[in-house]
Amino acid sequence: MKASRTFSLRRKILIGFVVVLLAAVAYLHFTGAAGTSGIPSEDMDWDGDGTVTEQEIMQAFYAVVVEKSSQGNRECRAYAWRADKRSIRLDCKTTFQSDDSPE
Repeated sequence: MKASRTFSLRRKILIGFVVVLLAAVAYLHFTGAAGTSGIPSEDMDWDGDGTVTEQEIMQAFYAVVVEKSSQGNRECRAYAWRADKRSIRLDCKTTFQSDDSPE
């Protein structure tokens, strides 16, 4: 006799919730949401008043997009409002790669 492996209703709901949550995070990352781009919460001061509020942290996920670009050693991130593409800030840094490869 073969044992049937059916999931309980609670487990099906949990799996469905996890799948929906992962799909939402994937969508946000695909559309360039600033909250999924690795920006620290200290840098989410979108109105420039010097303090980061919970509202500004939430805006990083639904209202602010980031566009990454690089030219040689210079890496830039341009933050803009999702609705009207109005620029908020441009962060650039120069990176130096160490040559650790053996010759």
